[in-house]
Amino acid sequence: MSDNKNLPNDREAREQIINIGKRMYEKNHCVANDGNISCRTADNGVWVTPSGVSKGFMTEDMLIKVDLDGNVLEKNGDHKISSEIKLHLKVYNERSDVNGVVHAHPPTATAFACARKDMNTPIVTEALLNLGTVPCAPFAVPGTPELAETIVPYLKDHAACLLANHGALTWGNSLLQAYYRLETLEYYATMLVISGELPVPPHVLGEEEVQAVIERRKGYGIIL
Repeated sequence: MSDNKNLPNDREAREQIINIGKRMYEKNHCVANDGNISCRTADNGVWVTPSGVSKGFMTEDMLIKVDLDGNVLEKNGDHKISSEIKLHLKVYNERSDVNGVVHAHPPTATAFACARKDMNTPIVTEALLNLGTVPCAPFAVPGTPELAETIVPYLKDHAACLLANHGALTWGNSLLQAYYRLETLEYYATMLVISGELPVPPHVLGEEEVQAVIERRKGYGIIL
């Protein structure tokens, strides 16, 4: 169970996800159908975003409610749950004080993820206060159980982490706090670049890693 007794009800959680999804899309933190959002509710359920839907064009009826094991509790229509639900549930199951999780691909922070470079230079007070250091988790193929396992070492003492060659994950005691941390993360990454700490060279995926990612197209329903 969550440590926080003041969690949103179903309606409030769905509204928060829709509003934050639009903000993420408008701020270019995620493009096309990228990213996913989740929010824990007062009954310890979790509302999550669907697969294959732009965060800027979601409606409440597209969202899906699951329990902490990923079992569907409530849904409308044929929308599928995001393949990254494993990431979110890993956070909730490891941190009972966390009630909101955001996964996105903010460009500057993702550049650090592509370089597999931690963000740990203390130059921005807001980042130091609200994030601390931001480690980069090892590479794992998106949508797999292995990806969720890569973040475990960083959950206890951090508020965010980079996902190698992928993007970023932030969490908080509310969905709003998790989203604010995403904004702070991208601002921090931008300040690092402007101040001269460039996230280069990028770590180019190997042939086996590339093939493993391409194999995920089937699960996502992507046809080129």
